[in-house]
Amino acid sequence: MFFCLNEECTMDCDHYRLFFAMQERVVCLPKPAISQLVEEFGPEPFLILIATLLSLRARDTVTLPLAKLVYERFPTPRSLAFASYAELSNLIKPIGFFRVKAKTLIQVSTVLVQQYGGHVPQNEAALLSLPGVGRKTANLLRAEVFGIPAICVDAHVHRISNHFGWVKTNTPVETERELMKLFSENFWIAINRVLVPWGQYICRPRARVCVCHDLMEKMAQKK
Repeated sequence: MFFCLNEECTMDCDHYRLFFAMQERVVCLPKPAISQLVEEFGPEPFLILIATLLSLRARDTVTLPLAKLVYERFPTPRSLAFASYAELSNLIKPIGFFRVKAKTLIQVSTVLVQQYGGHVPQNEAALLSLPGVGRKTANLLRAEVFGIPAICVDAHVHRISNHFGWVKTNTPVETERELMKLFSENFWIAINRVLVPWGQYICRPRARVCVCHDLMEKMAQKK
């Protein structure tokens, strides 16, 4: 059950009403890659870390099978830390920037072994200190794996939030901060789960017909 903690806001606020309408429409769509992995394997921190690092500039259809492949071959940070770069890079060759990503995976695994006892930390600062981990990856891990309220802002979340006028921002970091002010904390995790498939399948950047505009008009008529 969602509820707003903002005393100046009610559940009839336009952004909440619109969010609920979007939530209903994405139910039948494929879930984001990370959500699919969590459903299949449970909240396994190392697997999700692998997947998020592989997902940079890559489609879910490529990221998902390769993340599973890497995890099956190297199921622990220790095994991946001592992996052969040649073997790993060849394993993930179908994905873009595979050489850079192979190096990053080995580096981050080494840090996990040396500094965190082979475990993925929950702390935001600790996550951000890991090689290749930015706010998007850190927030996705905290939200999907550890259940900590956080807003993961990727290109879809940033674009859709601006498109609907929820925020007027230039960077994902700015978008995250503004969404945190706009939405109650118990919505934060759900924002990524709803806006990512919305951006992938419904409101594409170059779509000829604006489905979002149609939805907003219908909602305005119901007031």
